[in-house]
Amino acid sequence: MQLGIALPFSDLSGGPLRPDSQISAARTIEELGYSSIWTSDAVGRGFMMSDPLIALAVAASGTTNVELGTGILQLPIRNVAEVVHRLFSLEVLAPGRVLFGVGPGSARDDFEVFGGDYDGRFTEFDRQWGELRQFVQQGEADGRDLCAWPQVLGKPALMLAGWRGPWVERAAAEAAGWIASGAYADDDQLASALARFRGAGGRRAIVITIRVGTDVGAAVDRLHRLADIGFDDAVVFDLHASVDRLAAVRQGFGS
Repeated sequence: MQLGIALPFSDLSGGPLRPDSQISAARTIEELGYSSIWTSDAVGRGFMMSDPLIALAVAASGTTNVELGTGILQLPIRNVAEVVHRLFSLEVLAPGRVLFGVGPGSARDDFEVFGGDYDGRFTEFDRQWGELRQFVQQGEADGRDLCAWPQVLGKPALMLAGWRGPWVERAAAEAAGWIASGAYADDDQLASALARFRGAGGRRAIVITIRVGTDVGAAVDRLHRLADIGFDDAVVFDLHASVDRLAAVRQGFGS
């Protein structure tokens, strides 16, 4: 199982973000041997996070090999064409490294800030998912043409996040992979959903938001369990990230 990590929200020294904090953290993460760097998407929850695609563009400029993923971008509070324009711009900076994870969203606060329809998010996401796929493959949808660079068409890997209804099976059929969240689901629930994904022919399965608490060892133990369950990637999330803690998780899990 490959190990990724969420790009820290603050400087690795423990202070607030500085102009060079995220690029420095991305370099450190790559040097420590993590396989991917991820950003989250949250607004209006009492704290601020960087725009997920802008943060990944910063990470791209300081790294050469790690994959760069959104885990996850809430599509129903955004305009799909505008998002794909930014996505293609990221793909040029990091060709072949982008994992674009999207989902319907889960927090009402995010929708209220952006004026989105929280109760109608699943219906809206269903519509947008088809629009997103068409834009990424063709550079246009419904007569709206992004005039995309030829080298980016079809390139960003679309990863689908979702638990309800048919979304796990649709991720197997329509996406490059499926993203599950380990924040609130226990390992038995994750194993059951993973079995559905594999049963539908799914390829890459990624579990995100594996929280690293005071006891780093507890997170490492969970990573080993998730590897045994059969996930291809796991992404840890540390609110108190430091160079020493990043190294401890990486070394504790091994390869």
